[in-house]
Amino acid sequence: MKLEILKELNAERAARRPVIIVTDTANGDQRLVKAADIAADPLRAELAKQLRMGKSGNVEVGTKKLFLNVYAPTAKLVIIGAVHISQALAPLARSLDYDVTVVDPRTAFASPERFPDVPLVAEWPDVALPPLNVDHYTAFVAVTHDPKIDDPALLHAFDRDCFYIGALGSRKTHAKRAERLRAQGARDSDIARIHAPIGLDIGAVSPSEIAVAIMAEITAQLRLPPKEKEEAA
Repeated sequence: MKLEILKELNAERAARRPVIIVTDTANGDQRLVKAADIAADPLRAELAKQLRMGKSGNVEVGTKKLFLNVYAPTAKLVIIGAVHISQALAPLARSLDYDVTVVDPRTAFASPERFPDVPLVAEWPDVALPPLNVDHYTAFVAVTHDPKIDDPALLHAFDRDCFYIGALGSRKTHAKRAERLRAQGARDSDIARIHAPIGLDIGAVSPSEIAVAIMAEITAQLRLPPKEKEEAA
């Protein structure tokens, strides 16, 4: 790899922006494609597919055989609320290689005994969230049922362009949440991004089943093409 490409690769990875190195396997020629440039690239379909999968792989385009080396940031999961669902969701997400953090100012809930080996931040969202560097490769889940905690957290998620935003509650609860968020400056387009009721509709009842439904919905948002995402929603 040329030094110029390596420097650009390291800069993109440091900024948690995905990048793909395209290598012609016949002659070793390489070029770097940033995520923002994929839509205009001649290989956009192949690049977009590999990036969604988060995996490197070989492709054939015409007479050329290419290797697409995908460098995608490790996905994060920020859980607002150290509740029973979170106790099931955190280890499930970690088993899928997410970096998980649980935020809850209520120290009776956010305790190491209830969340062994999971980073906990027992602070209010305005203090807890800025240092976490929430970004586009972050899934954001609000499950406290407490507007004083969930609402400011959701507003933060809107600003950071999270790839998934979900909130616990019925449709009636969500309608009231939407009114509160609008009153605090949220746009309709922001509110439309919230998956609520949270998780895929699989008839989940227990905290563990709800965690599976949430993680399945997060996976669909991360991996499926846009059209299939809409069908899964």
